[in-house]
Amino acid sequence: MTARAKIIAVDGPAASGKGTLARRLARHFGFGFLDTGLLYRAVGLRLLRAGQDPANEAAAIAAAGAVTPAELADPELRSGPVGNAASAAAKIPGVRQALLDLQRRFAAAPTDPRGRPLPGAVIDGRDIGTVICPDAPVKLFVNASLEVRAKRRHKELLERGEAIIYARVLEDMERRDQQDRNRSVAPMAKAPDAFEIDTTKLDADGAFAAALTFIGSRLD
Repeated sequence: MTARAKIIAVDGPAASGKGTLARRLARHFGFGFLDTGLLYRAVGLRLLRAGQDPANEAAAIAAAGAVTPAELADPELRSGPVGNAASAAAKIPGVRQALLDLQRRFAAAPTDPRGRPLPGAVIDGRDIGTVICPDAPVKLFVNASLEVRAKRRHKELLERGEAIIYARVLEDMERRDQQDRNRSVAPMAKAPDAFEIDTTKLDADGAFAAALTFIGSRLD
């Protein structure tokens, strides 16, 4: 497998629909799937559980070095506080470096949950097309308005039983967007050659159809 021929990079902000799209593309093509945001959330969760400040450089780097793929199934990773902790830790260059090799290894040699090799990888994150896999033949940037994304996340949190008001979700999401876009190392940005899909008024089927149209023969 050549990395250039078999990688689909999917970037975008929280609750834009990129995770749903990335998983669907992975199933469609029979590729491996990696949600890199969960790696950073795993770092954040480790720090919170240890009672440590996510902005503490030494603690965050140590947590990043200890993260294992098995931790990505923890349901608590999706909580709001963990997301904020992950965004804070992600600004630390050492944290990103600690997770960089793991992500690139998966991109070069993706596997299924049982460790069996797969022909390609769909990688979901915020800097995949710009930093992790800049040579990926397919780059997608999935976006939506802040208000729509906050409503989606608020609904998701309520369904999980978390008592939180929409205004708080909106405020937290806006803060995280600013952190992700303005951090000095690997900020979230649309790659120049990425295809943007705006899901503000587009459902999951529409986003999937748009992605497939763009992908076309790019993986051949």
